[in-house]
Amino acid sequence: MHTKFLFSSCIVLVLLFSLSSVNVVVAGDGESSGESGNPFTPKGYLIRYWKQHVSNDLPKPWFFLNKASPLSAAQYAKYSKLVADQKALTTQLHSFCSSANLMCAPDLLPNLEKHKGDVHFTTYGDKNFTNYNTKVYGLGFNSFKNYSEDFTGGINSFRRYGRDSPRDNQFDNYAPDGNVVDQSFNSYSTNTPGGSGQFTNYGPDTNVPSLKFNSYSDNGAGSDQNFTSYGSRANVPDMHFTSYSDHGTGGEHRFKSYGDDGNSGGESFRNYGKDGNEADGVFTSYGNETNVLGSTFMNYGETANGESQNFMFYSTNGNNPQNNFKNYGVEGNGPSETFTNYRDQSNVGDDTFTTYVKHSNGGEANFTNYGQSFNDGTDVFTTYGKGANNPHINFKTYGVNNTFKDYVKDTAIFSNYQNKTSQDLASLAEVNSVKKVNNRWVEPRKFFREKMLKSGTVMPMPDIRDKMPKRSFLPRVIASQLPFSSSKIAELKKIFHATDDSHVAKMIGDALSECERAPSAGETKRCANSAEDMIDFATSVLGRNVIVRTTENTKGSKGNIMIGSVKGINGGNVTKSVSCHQSLFPYLLYYCHSVPKVRVYEADILDPNSKAKINHGVAICHVDTSSWGPRHGAFIALGSGPGKIEVCHWIFENDMTWTIAD
Repeated sequence: MHTKFLFSSCIVLVLLFSLSSVNVVVAGDGESSGESGNPFTPKGYLIRYWKQHVSNDLPKPWFFLNKASPLSAAQYAKYSKLVADQKALTTQLHSFCSSANLMCAPDLLPNLEKHKGDVHFTTYGDKNFTNYNTKVYGLGFNSFKNYSEDFTGGINSFRRYGRDSPRDNQFDNYAPDGNVVDQSFNSYSTNTPGGSGQFTNYGPDTNVPSLKFNSYSDNGAGSDQNFTSYGSRANVPDMHFTSYSDHGTGGEHRFKSYGDDGNSGGESFRNYGKDGNEADGVFTSYGNETNVLGSTFMNYGETANGESQNFMFYSTNGNNPQNNFKNYGVEGNGPSETFTNYRDQSNVGDDTFTTYVKHSNGGEANFTNYGQSFNDGTDVFTTYGKGANNPHINFKTYGVNNTFKDYVKDTAIFSNYQNKTSQDLASLAEVNSVKKVNNRWVEPRKFFREKMLKSGTVMPMPDIRDKMPKRSFLPRVIASQLPFSSSKIAELKKIFHATDDSHVAKMIGDALSECERAPSAGETKRCANSAEDMIDFATSVLGRNVIVRTTENTKGSKGNIMIGSVKGINGGNVTKSVSCHQSLFPYLLYYCHSVPKVRVYEADILDPNSKAKINHGVAICHVDTSSWGPRHGAFIALGSGPGKIEVCHWIFENDMTWTIAD
């Protein structure tokens, strides 16, 4: 209490000085606030807090202290006062976010609707294309090449873009390597006669992209749309197609290598092709080699005439893909659906077909090589084909573990329908186990065995680079006054200018949900939303004689490395530790937890050719894995199962682990 009172008094003093005519020297933005810097800055306070709460005199961890808020003393005083009045803070949000190094939702910029003619946008970004090229008659061409490259936290809006205009639009290498990008195509190419849209290499390698296509190409006539390598290798993608190609006539929509190698996240297709007339959709290599990716097709092709949809190599080699088809093709006329090599060779996975092609007239659905996962998946068909007029439904070489409820049995053909025994599945899993080790969805190179941590060992290293947006902690005085609860998420969204369907709103909700989750068996956890909170949690678990470590740099990532000298913390014995991992949030937030029975190591990392030291790594080995799920990526990568092996991994860039000091 005394420390808090003293610090609050310091803020008031700084505020008074800054408002008076007295010239006070304060640390400016980006200026060093180390031990010799201004003591009234957040960093100066954090250094004092460290000295008061950590009992040893070991060198201070500057990689940790440098995550302190970069606010100057005057800014600190200003925003500490403003945060008490959240309405006042929201009026100065962007200056606050810029000064405090936060990631906030940007406001939409003025639109570019006055730009006319054929335009090529190269190395461009963060623009508002509302009403761009609307009612522009005659053929034309717009291209977006290397658009929004390496972009962080921006908005690109294509509202009513190209409406009533028969033009060709090409998005080539759009938003690559972005961070939390928000791309919206609302009423894009609506009422368009002809024209085409090309999305090639759109949003690859992005982190948490939010990509929305609302009322896209509705009422279009003969408009072709191609999505190639769309959202590939994205981390936690959030892609939605709502009212896509409603009432469209003709044209073909191709999704090739869509969302491949993605990690988690989901896509939804709502009212896709509804009331369409002979509009075809082709999904080739869709969602392959993904990790826990979910796809939802709701009211897809409803009351459409003669639509043809092909799903080829869909969700192949995925890890637990989740696909839901609800009201798909309902009351359609002669729909044709083909699923070839669908979810083939995936690890488990679940598909649900609810009221699929219900009350349709004629049509056919073919399932070839469907659901042959190498571990049991689950497929549920509820009211599938019910009330349809003479549908032709064929299941050929179909997988196992399926439920058919209210199914039109007399119109279905089960040709070579397979019901593998557990022995068959075990054999298939064994055949695929070596192949699966290198798949991206098991996070290649991430997990390894403890025996690899020996001098002279050559081993692959994962990509340990921090792919999250660069942010800083908020000072505790400010963070403690902001809401931090799922029950107050509406207040948080208002403060950070986040609309309900924005990526910022989603990441706030996801982070709070994880923070409020009950701990796992044996786990002690806390979300630290200030540097002081992290110190408090670490010392509450380990005591005041602590040290915090991280891997020195990112050299060696995605390549082979050689292990140099190795040191086991606590003599290489099982020890207590607190590991802290970044969460995606407007300001720097860490999920910190302590789990039982771990060993922690430091190791020099060498170039395997020159033997020169390039890095100094920190690794943690989980000795007891008995409470881990059997589908954990570590067991897929290394083989074995819960409780049978130990599992090790490196501490990635900007993550850290705390232990008792030796």
